[in-house]
Amino acid sequence: MTDKATAWDRQRAALRAEIITAACALFAEQGFEATTVDQIAGAVGISRRSFFRYFGTKEDVLLGDLAGRGDAVARALARRPAGEGPWQALRAAMADSVSEVPRDASQDLAIGRIMRDTPSLRYRRTEKRLHWNEALVPMLAARIGGHGAEFTAAAIVAAALSCLDVASDAWLRSGGKEDLADLYDKAVAAVLGQAEPAEGPSKAQAPPRNEGR
Repeated sequence: MTDKATAWDRQRAALRAEIITAACALFAEQGFEATTVDQIAGAVGISRRSFFRYFGTKEDVLLGDLAGRGDAVARALARRPAGEGPWQALRAAMADSVSEVPRDASQDLAIGRIMRDTPSLRYRRTEKRLHWNEALVPMLAARIGGHGAEFTAAAIVAAALSCLDVASDAWLRSGGKEDLADLYDKAVAAVLGQAEPAEGPSKAQAPPRNEGR
């Protein structure tokens, strides 16, 4: 990659982040449905056409990176040791993927509140996150092996993502003060019938938040 291309990539990333920040402020102030693309573009000082160079729809400002985050988890899962159990491997992969897709906690909190207050966005999030299942279930099934591996893998992925939802909701209710990794581990422990969460990656390596993007 040339220095010029690197500078261009940084410029695009900076403007993309600026669009997200401006959009979140407008969504919080006047609601998601009432906010228009023209208002978002105007707040950043760009044209409507320029907005659509970065985001296909208004929803994509909040949800556009969701499929990519699933791909990051899948890549991290492929790097986990072969002998690692499916729950442990998936937990570690979610934690490892965070470094590949950096997040801003305050922005995640703002997005989470918008998602909570906008039913149509929650539906779209569920729709978009089907990609996670498509990416993760075959890989986990190959790790499990044997008869019924795909069924087992599908159940584990569905349960793990539900645990992530529960943990993310609790993290949101705490105003971002609770530790997301702890919340996720507690949710998994409840599903597995464990008195205490199983030991996982360090708390610094929290699973990806599930607000969107």
